[in-house]
This record gives sequence, structure tokens and C-alpha cells, in this order.
Amino acid sequence: GLVIDGRTLEHVLHDSLQNAFLELTEKCRAVVCCQATPLQKSVLVRLVRNKLKAMTLAVGDGANDVSMIQVANTGVGISGQEGMQAVMASDFAISQFKHLRKLLLVHGYWCYTRLTNMVLYYFYKNVAYVNLLFWYQFFCGFSGTSMTDYWILILFNLLFTSVPPIIYGVLDKDVPAEILMQLPQLYMMSQ
Repeated sequence: GLVIDGRTLEHVLHDSLQNAFLELTEKCRAVVCCQATPLQKSVLVRLVRNKLKAMTLAVGDGANDVSMIQVANTGVGISGQEGMQAVMASDFAISQFKHLRKLLLVHGYWCYTRLTNMVLYYFYKNVAYVNLLFWYQFFCGFSGTSMTDYWILILFNLLFTSVPPIIYGVLDKDVPAEILMQLPQLYMMSQ
């Protein structure tokens, strides 16, 4: 692990030392920055995001964390004694730091699997409809006539685009939450 304070971070974030610092942090399992300014936090997250091409998650609980949360790919705000500024600027809000594990491992896994399955579903739905139109054009001699009325097309898209995602989002939990909490490696395997 690496622990670095704000004064040292000020020197490390200069252009000449950034690459060496990133090489060092890649070899660590954890990097903790303490007593850093809000600008240093956001610069550090932007540096990791741009140079390492990594997905970044920023967790903060006060107004001094807002810029860091906004720069990160995903921001998590913790509501607490320091106010609601971090929560208002974040993508997700939790009440205590201990809930971060469940947010990432359980809800992150479920969200990821739901999104990937829904993308596949939308491709399937559109390919099925375009396939019907393609073969209908052979039947009508490529005249450009419409196979269906517009209201049928609207109803088709409404039913097959709204109802399945709602049902799938509510009912689909392929792995129970308890197992996801016990086996965090399942999160990586899903990707």
C-alpha cells in the first residue's frame, strides 16, 4: 500500500513526476491520499482516468469532495455531518461508508447483467422487426409499401420496449445478494 499526504502529492502531480507516480501506484493494492486539497483530489482522479484508461470511482462525504466526484466515472456521496453537497453531486448516495460494499458488489453486479441482457434484447427486437420488413419487400416487389400501419408500429415498440425491461428489472436477480457478498470475484467474472 501507499500512503501519501497533500504536501507530497503537490510535488508528485507535476508533469515530470506523474508517470513515475502512476507506475508506483499500479504496483500497489491500495493508495491512500490524506490531507489533500479538493483540486489535488480531482487532478489525481483525472490523471488515473486519462493516463491509465481506468474506470474511476470517487467516494466523498463533504463539499471538498465534489470536484473529485464530478471528475470520476462514477461518484458516490455519503450523507452525513458534513452536509449534502457530495450527495447532490454524486451518481449514487449512501448513508454510511459500510454500504459501499453492497452497492458495488450486489447492485453493481445486478445492474451490469441487466444492462448487458437488455442491450441484447433490443438488438433481437429490432432485428426481428427489420427482418419482417426485408422479406415483405420481396413479396411486394420492392415497391416501398408499408407492411403495417403506424399505430401498430408504435404499439409494437411500446409493448416490446417498455414492458420487458420493467419485468426484467424487477424480477431478475440471477445470483442472490448473500452469495455476491461472500464471493466478490463474481463481480469481475461478470465483466
